[in-house]
Amino acid sequence: MSDDTLVQIQELIDSAMSSLKTAHALLRDVTGVVDSSHERNMMRATSFSGGAAATGRVIEGIFDGQNMMDSAGQTYPVPANYASKSKLVEGDGMKLTITDEGKFIYKQIAPIQRRTALGLLIQEDGQYKVLAEGKAFRVLLASVTFYRAEVGDQVTVLLPQEGEAKWGAVEAVIPKHIADSAAKEKLGGGGTAHGDDGEMSPQLGK
Repeated sequence: MSDDTLVQIQELIDSAMSSLKTAHALLRDVTGVVDSSHERNMMRATSFSGGAAATGRVIEGIFDGQNMMDSAGQTYPVPANYASKSKLVEGDGMKLTITDEGKFIYKQIAPIQRRTALGLLIQEDGQYKVLAEGKAFRVLLASVTFYRAEVGDQVTVLLPQEGEAKWGAVEAVIPKHIADSAAKEKLGGGGTAHGDDGEMSPQLGK
């Protein structure tokens, strides 16, 4: 392939990216709907990949909680089992290598700073979520299955240190029966004691 052909291909890609961004802007103006998370991931992917479009067989992008997104907004499905076991967090930088055999190989190359939050596993609209910090964070079904978690269990999730997030990565699960037992132990095994006024009150453990 000649240099002129490569330059022409790059110009076409740049033109397509510009048209796509313009289309997104027009759509926002018409509908008034803005997906801030989508826009933020696109911007981070642009910065992460130096603003270049994904070319060749190596693609860099940002994990959005379920897929990898490149600087043009194109998404690539990340295997749920890999994302779950690797505890990928929304905002992590990733690299996708497409082999000659057509295999997709993902690698985490720029982990975002993390923080943890403890919440309760719930099911809403047919999806598993963790209710923490007054917000419901979506979690991968593969993570719930891997930890054999059930609705009502306490779950520790990993979240981005900065900014908002829609997804959480499951780090650990405390089954409901264990959490209930721990709560009873804090109350002295459910024992009671008489107060000066004759009322029965729980005997707190020391």
